[in-house]
Order: sequence, then C-alpha cells, then structure tokens
Amino acid sequence: MKYILTLNAGSSSLKYSVYRTQAGAGLELRAVGQVDRIGSENATLILKREGERDSRELGEADHARAVEAILEICEPHMQGAPVAGIGHRIVHGGTLFDKPAVLNSDILSALHRLVPLAPLHQPHNLSAVRAAMSSFPDAVQVGCFDTAFHRSQPWVDDTFALPREYYDKGIRRYGFHGLSYDYITGELDRIDPDDHHRKTVVAHLGNGASMCAVKGGKSVASTMGFTALDGLPMGTRCGQLDPGVLLYMIAQEGMGHNQIRDLLYTKCGLLGLSGISNDMRELEASTRREAKEAIDYYVFRIRRELGGLTAAIGGLETLVFCGGIGENSATIRGKVCEGMEWLGIEIDPGLNAAGAGIISTGRVTVRVIKTDEELVIARAVDAALAA
Repeated sequence: MKYILTLNAGSSSLKYSVYRTQAGAGLELRAVGQVDRIGSENATLILKREGERDSRELGEADHARAVEAILEICEPHMQGAPVAGIGHRIVHGGTLFDKPAVLNSDILSALHRLVPLAPLHQPHNLSAVRAAMSSFPDAVQVGCFDTAFHRSQPWVDDTFALPREYYDKGIRRYGFHGLSYDYITGELDRIDPDDHHRKTVVAHLGNGASMCAVKGGKSVASTMGFTALDGLPMGTRCGQLDPGVLLYMIAQEGMGHNQIRDLLYTKCGLLGLSGISNDMRELEASTRREAKEAIDYYVFRIRRELGGLTAAIGGLETLVFCGGIGENSATIRGKVCEGMEWLGIEIDPGLNAAGAGIISTGRVTVRVIKTDEELVIARAVDAALAA
C-alpha cells in the first residue's frame, strides 16, 4: 500500500488530494484540502477526510512550509505507508510536453523558461514542485500539463497570422484547462464506450474559463491561445481583446508592461465589467444593472464561441458543462442554451435546475459533469510508479 499526493499551486493557495493505491485495487481518494493565504502572516490549512474537517493556523508560510504542513496533517492517517509519488498541475508545458513527465532538474529548467507565457501560474507551480522535492526526496515527482491535451490541435488552430519565424520561436495557440478536458473525454468514453467519434464541445466555466472542441477524443480547437487570457471573459481576466487596444493603452494612456499585465489578469472580466465582483454567485444575486450586463456579456461570448467551435468539428453531438460555474449555475446553463434549437440544443428547465447529468431534450446531448483534474494527475502518478 502506498500513497499519492496531488498538488495544485496558485499564488496564495495550494490545493491537495491524497490517494491510496495498492496493486489490483486502483486509486482511493482518502483526503482533500487546501492551504490558503500563502505569503501572508495568517496562512491556514484545511483537511477534509471521511466527513470530518480539520483546520490549522500556520502563521507565516510560503509554498515550502505549506507542503511541510500538508505532510504533517496527513501523516497520522497514512498508517505508516509512504508517499510514493507526487503529481503536480503545471499550467504550461510549451511544445515539449504532450503527456505527463517525471520531473528532474533539466525539465524544471525548461519549464522555468516558460514563465513569461504564464506569469501568474507557472512560478507558483514550480515553487510547489521544488518544495515537494525537498519534503519528499524519495517520492517520484510527476508534472501534468494543462497545455498537453491541446498538442493534437491542427496547425490552423495552433498558429497566429504572424511571420512564421515567431511560430518557430514558440508563439502559438497552446490552449489550457487540458487536465479538465482530459477527464471529461475519459468520462464520456466511460459513459458511452461505443461512441469514440462524437463531436463534442466542452465548456469549462469557472473563475478561469475556456471551451474546447473535441472530435474522436482529441482537441481540435480551443478558445484559449498563447496565454490563459484569450477567449471567454473570466473572473478577472479579459478574454478576447483586439490587440490594438493594447497599442492604444501604451501610446495614449502611457501604460507600461506591468500595468497592462495587472489590468488584463486581475482587473478585467466579470469584475471589471460589473465593478462588483468576480464571483458569479454574487452577480446572479445582485439587482444592479452592471451585474446583469456582465452576465449577458459572459453568456454572449460562450454562445459565440460555441458556434465557432461547432464549425471547427463540422457539427455538434454533445455539449458538456463543467467547472465551478458550469456545474453549479443553472442560470448560466439556461441562458447559454436558450434559443439554440437551430443547433439542436434544447433543455428541460426542471432537469437543468436540478443539475441532472443530462439536461437535454433535443438532438444534441447536453451533459453536466463534475470535472476532476486531481484524479487525472493521480492516475498519471500511478502509471509512473507502475512503469
């Protein structure tokens, strides 16, 4: 019997899951938790296990201290069995990684060079890797990349209309949320194993949001591109934007690189449009006009991308909602599907309100599936341990 730990690091948080694995028994989820307010003086750790909840105040903590604290709180529940492998969500794998990889110093150096492509994610992902290597020196460390799922995209969806030399330098449409799309396509195969060539659009809607067109289990097109800014508006990120706007901001507003980066990543999206919140739950509960307009724009962009992604795969057979908003907001699902009968999308309001697994009544099957990126990571670690 061994244990696998998965880590999903953000700038000020570290989500984790603990799985037990033993020969012939598969993976068993034993605990989940999160360290919040990393980098502050009052970081906290939460552990949820078998219906129980444990929390601890960590005081001042960086990612290294957060990983140590996770080990301390989980170790008593592991019955003396070792943590054999640790899986890491790493946002950017560039062109090098189209599948999970066992991490070493050379790979970490290559991943560090991708920091400019994901400046708000990659540094924290790599900090967690280094912390885990220090705290678990004997464990296999496996990187799972959000961009890997999209390496199957055709050239026309992988490139921009820039001089070809920039494509060769790595300026491409990488796509993100690949771990979520990997899980969803796997679930579709499990639910309907005889249908391997379905034309599917998956809408991963959360504080970060994107959509992906999938055909035959492979990514054909994605709304996200070179960075995690493109496509749909998100909690605080802008989504699709005319690059001329940035030229204007530089020339007329006198904005520099750091100001623009801060604006696009942290002050736009639902927060910027509404001036209220980046939380869809708060916007849905608000009576203010700005909240309604932010929701309307969010839905408009989803519907517009749905049409384009359907064209990319030559039709639509399945639409999947996942992510925090996609799984929990019947309002957003209803607004996205309203009036889409021309595309074959019709839903039952009662099933939608209940969050049923299938909410459709029309030709296109509309599903609500809870995504599980951590399980995808744990499976990759389990495979590495078995290799």
